[in-house]
Amino acid sequence: MSKQLGKGTDPKQRSQAALGLGASDDPEALKPLCDGLKDSSEQVRAASAQALGKLKELAGLECLKARKSETDAAARTAIQTSLQVLQDLKARAPKLYVQLGGVKDKTGQLRPEVVKVTEARMRRKLTQVGALLAPAKESKAAAQGVLRKHGIHGYRLQTEIHPTESGGLKVKVVCIGYPDQALLGDVEVQASGAKPEELLKVLAPRIIEDAADTFEWDT
Repeated sequence: MSKQLGKGTDPKQRSQAALGLGASDDPEALKPLCDGLKDSSEQVRAASAQALGKLKELAGLECLKARKSETDAAARTAIQTSLQVLQDLKARAPKLYVQLGGVKDKTGQLRPEVVKVTEARMRRKLTQVGALLAPAKESKAAAQGVLRKHGIHGYRLQTEIHPTESGGLKVKVVCIGYPDQALLGDVEVQASGAKPEELLKVLAPRIIEDAADTFEWDT
């Protein structure tokens, strides 16, 4: 769909590709959709703007703001609508504070970009479950200030990807209190029967869902 949006010759097909990317629930859809806001066709620009609101990637705010001077009325309306959706999402009260401590490849065989996308999908799912994401380097005092301000609990997640005996992959997350560093436990999910990137596309959000249930983040 990204290729079709960027290089398709038919504006209608490019528009359909944009809408498909918006419904993909995939953070990799962000860049082609932001590029779609600059398309020569107002129909495609409007579809790309609409799709960014559907995708709900907060990073989409910047490219939408950059196109606020859009001349086509329909595209401008779509941009304004999606901006409001993302601004409301950013402004909502967080349920928890999470520092994601990167993703380590213990298989030794994954491409760096696959690991990077896996982390992006985990971050996306954390945002969807109501997490406010902590910066990679933050003082204990700063973290405690955030927790007091919002009245929430903090967690640090340490993630590893391991091979399984069946030829699949296992994702393991160790959950630690943040910033006090108290070990809370771990969760694991695994799958097999597909390429690593396809397995991780499923496992990345699933491990966050399991962690949310295990550590009762919704409470």
